[in-house]
Amino acid sequence: MTDVILIINAGSSSIKFALYGFTDDSLELRPLYRAAIENIGVDASFIVTQNEMLQPTIPSTTNESLEVENHEAALQYILNWLEQLPRQYSVVAVGHRVVHGGLHFTHAVQVDASVLAQLQALVPLAPLHQPHALRAIDCFFSLRPQLLQIACFDTAFHTSMPMTEQLFALPRALAEQGIRRYGFHGLSYEYIASVLPGYLAERAAGRVVVAHLGHGVSLCAMQHQKSIATSMSFTPLDGLPMATRCGAIDAAVVLYLQRECGMTVDEVSDLLHHESGLLGLSGISGDMHTLLASDSTAATEAVAVFIHRIHRELGSLAAALGGLDVLVFTGGMGEHAAPVRAAICNAALWLGIALNEDANRVHAERISTDDSQVSVWVIPTDEEQIIAQHTALLLESVREWGPS
Repeated sequence: MTDVILIINAGSSSIKFALYGFTDDSLELRPLYRAAIENIGVDASFIVTQNEMLQPTIPSTTNESLEVENHEAALQYILNWLEQLPRQYSVVAVGHRVVHGGLHFTHAVQVDASVLAQLQALVPLAPLHQPHALRAIDCFFSLRPQLLQIACFDTAFHTSMPMTEQLFALPRALAEQGIRRYGFHGLSYEYIASVLPGYLAERAAGRVVVAHLGHGVSLCAMQHQKSIATSMSFTPLDGLPMATRCGAIDAAVVLYLQRECGMTVDEVSDLLHHESGLLGLSGISGDMHTLLASDSTAATEAVAVFIHRIHRELGSLAAALGGLDVLVFTGGMGEHAAPVRAAICNAALWLGIALNEDANRVHAERISTDDSQVSVWVIPTDEEQIIAQHTALLLESVREWGPS
């Protein structure tokens, strides 16, 4: 019998999940399946990719339509699907991506009723993400109460930032209440930090900026493979323009919208989270591929603003590091949008970046020239792998010492 860990990453309209199995009674993990239920509620689809080394004679990827009207139904479908796995697989724990850990959750933690209540209190800090993760945890309490559940936090990686990066210029009492810069995409950054030595050897400990470019967008400055500074702060709304999120904005704009335009708090929140970013700037789409293919002036300007803001933030993080040795692109856009990478690198020639256009065009691992002062890399991220590792370690601890 092979013990298996289930990884859950619940979003607003999708649930991504993965299965990892232990190898030869050790803590070493190998991926078994990666899957997702997308478009929950309307035209849902189930996509699963199997590790080809398991059963190479059968198709490794399947894609089928299904009817699931909400997250609870989607999770029940996943559990039913798990029952159809080969008998040698036994799911023993569930690891969840939870975006916000607040002041108290600075590392992965076993979830019980008390922890879940504390995480519920953090929902206002990540309203687009936190509720879905917590709903999944609650569903597993109901549907499979015997399973150990572990929460892994996007904020945890950034607890190494100095206080000069964590503090807002607000009264100290507010910082003690938890109003401070946290940073996000930490599971992605933690994975990149863990694999950097394999790409860079001793240079992995140097001055590195990682650009996580996807639907959400942020940059992180690392030294000695630890977070030194990052673009997001109190919530995932801050920092760079994203698909539909505005990024950094003068706080007085929010006051103006409420006082002078008569908008409610909920209306302002919806504007900043769902109607801004690339979508708001272009009036067309929040999808970079769509904007790059458009001949609209507004689409061109939206892309230009996006590149400009990333370029400025890259310079800011280079200043925080006292220079720059390595730039890494990751995330869906970072891994696949060659024109975006090229525009950012060409804007940052002054930092010593020299782009290899041919390597960039084919999404090579290294996309800088041999004589570039700053080496530039494209490294796929794997948040699920990090969650699986944290879950495995806590599972082992619980088995050795008993529940926390």
